[in-house]
Amino acid sequence: MKKSRGRTDRKRRRKHLQSSVDGVNCSHKLEYIKLKKWLKDRGFEDGKLRPAQFCDTGRGLMTTKALQAGDLIISLPEKCLLTTGTVLSSCLGEYIMKWKPPVSPLIALCAFLIAEKHAGEKSLWKPYLDVLPKTYTCPVCLEHDVVSLLPEPLRKKAQEQRTVVHELYMSSKAFFSSLQPLFAENTGTVFNYSALEWAWCTVNTRTIYMKHSQRECFSLEPDVYALAPYLDLLNHSPNVQVKAAFNEQTRSYEIWTNSQCKKYEEVFICYGPHDNQRLLLEYGFVAID
Repeated sequence: MKKSRGRTDRKRRRKHLQSSVDGVNCSHKLEYIKLKKWLKDRGFEDGKLRPAQFCDTGRGLMTTKALQAGDLIISLPEKCLLTTGTVLSSCLGEYIMKWKPPVSPLIALCAFLIAEKHAGEKSLWKPYLDVLPKTYTCPVCLEHDVVSLLPEPLRKKAQEQRTVVHELYMSSKAFFSSLQPLFAENTGTVFNYSALEWAWCTVNTRTIYMKHSQRECFSLEPDVYALAPYLDLLNHSPNVQVKAAFNEQTRSYEIWTNSQCKKYEEVFICYGPHDNQRLLLEYGFVAID
């Protein structure tokens, strides 16, 4: 005869069920297993964050331990970060360094993302690329008839943003063509507009701020980008406060929370004091009150 469950066990099961409803643990999925192994090989160890699917925010990170104000959320080693230094160390580096006029740090990162995505199984960054969004919901990616439904101030900014990306593509075509020796396929096919749009959105929506020293091989635009695998799964909430910066002593990008978070809840960070129009324009979502 099966032993009946006590009150404590029933409460524990209800609590676990509730946490499962709030966020479904996705760490068993192959893409996350591969990503965590790839990060571990680069020195990243984490015992409290798990990728999960949430009803309101979609994909995010849940904590398996209660967090208090002042706790470290995540510490991602420099080796895990994708920066312009990463790009210059790749096969694209020599082409960037000799190209005149110099390309921008943004285009260097976009070119790298496109090239690595095209490389498929051969890419050293494949475990990260596999968890990046395939498409984005930023207005720059939306059809014209959808953009026309946006309120006037946002619609105008969305159209301006679309123009910026289109001009960036047109002004970079010659540089992309110079990369032809690296590809069997025509660079016009590899570096098409859709590919640049995807790469631009990846950089625009997912990079952390990290200032780098100015290099002569880049244009004078600030080199302040870094893509942070796994860390970039953290979603935004205007109701939390965090401290985020690159720690020169540990050579890691660290995020510390100034808010509490219960066990099995989603961990949030704050992308900045943005209203919903700005969030939709830059990130493709709106915050839930």
